[in-house]
Amino acid sequence: MKRVLVVLFLGVLMAALDIAILGPVIPAIREAYSLGERGVSWVFTVWVLANLVGVPVMSKLADGFGRKRIYLLDIGLFGLGAGIVALSWSFPVLLVGRALQGFAVSGLFPVAGAFVGDSFPPERRGRAFGVLGSVFGVAFIIGPILAGILLLVGWRWVYAMFVPVSLLIAWFGMRNLPQTGTERGKTFDAAGLVALALVLLSLAAGISLDLPALVGAALVFLVLFVLAERRGERLGHDVILRLGLLRNRQVSIACVQAVGAGISEAAFIYFPTLAVLAFGVTKSEASFMLLPLMLAVALGSPLVGRLLDVWGSRRVVVACNVVLAAGMFCVSFAPGHKVWFYVGSVLIGTGLAGLMGSALSYILIHEARKAERAVSQGLITLFISVGQLITGAAVGAVAASMVDPISGYTAAFAGIGVLTLGMAGVGLLLKGAPAERAQLNRYTED
Repeated sequence: MKRVLVVLFLGVLMAALDIAILGPVIPAIREAYSLGERGVSWVFTVWVLANLVGVPVMSKLADGFGRKRIYLLDIGLFGLGAGIVALSWSFPVLLVGRALQGFAVSGLFPVAGAFVGDSFPPERRGRAFGVLGSVFGVAFIIGPILAGILLLVGWRWVYAMFVPVSLLIAWFGMRNLPQTGTERGKTFDAAGLVALALVLLSLAAGISLDLPALVGAALVFLVLFVLAERRGERLGHDVILRLGLLRNRQVSIACVQAVGAGISEAAFIYFPTLAVLAFGVTKSEASFMLLPLMLAVALGSPLVGRLLDVWGSRRVVVACNVVLAAGMFCVSFAPGHKVWFYVGSVLIGTGLAGLMGSALSYILIHEARKAERAVSQGLITLFISVGQLITGAAVGAVAASMVDPISGYTAAFAGIGVLTLGMAGVGLLLKGAPAERAQLNRYTED
């Protein structure tokens, strides 16, 4: 089991590093291709769009064709995408590589979570999820440093390094990952897949570009998706998402929590901007001020994972939301007081370590059928992404609506703190530890 966890950790760490190194590399890419701010933003945007569409595809393929095959495929596609970026002779070619990377990453996180359910006994799954959750903190600590060193040689080397790394992880995975069973034979739900892809693309583009019409279109496509899944279930097709899973109270609460966690996670992207405005530090110094938050994620995730195995998900989810809310309130009080900023950052990192790192994945792995574990983990990824999209639009809008940007940011963070306290209340509706433990061994293949 240790070797399995090492393979999963390395794959997810590689994917997280791809996110962590982007900030330092963006200026070099802008200069290399003579891009403006709007043009260079597509380096991230195309990754997000491919990632969103890829989550349901890769999750479903993993459940249908075997986790090991799809996990290794994603590792290979990621390395190929990184190689295309490193060798790109034009900006459109670079975007193709970035899209391929985003598509590959979409499967690494959900499939890793499904492997935890397959390979670890119920009483040790919280610890395993905690270890995987720590990768984000680790990646955002070492990623900028690694990128800074490789940028001395050239920005292409930042992506070239992923090629041999992906080959090594794939080789190690072939030797150590267990082969899971497959569930082929049913008709693939192409209509559901297309409808869900349209939902995600419309929602992402509508929120990112502030186009309400596209958000409305996403709602229409969502209705079509539900209708397609109902029809697919009646006909016995291999549906993208069994709607009964979403009717499960534990699952629906976890999805709501994932939106809240995504909102809080995306909020700390604005912390360096607040630090520059409130404390008069440089952009570089402001980035280093996020280190306590990242350390809290890296160190807190394994600890919270162990608590999950002892306390159960309800206590952990409620406690993490309360801690997260306290952190947001501290940051909202931060202007003029760096201590509040650092205390708030540590609290936020600790809260996110539990919600995003282990607790929500833990809930889904115990509520989903064995044959849909990857899809269930993909749900968490999707709803976190929705929360991130909402924050990207909302925080900027609140900050821009006030004469003083500092007041705008602090008001937005205080509002997120209130929202997070509400999430703590919702978390009280989860099953208690006794009821959760009673069902840990009740898994069915159907």
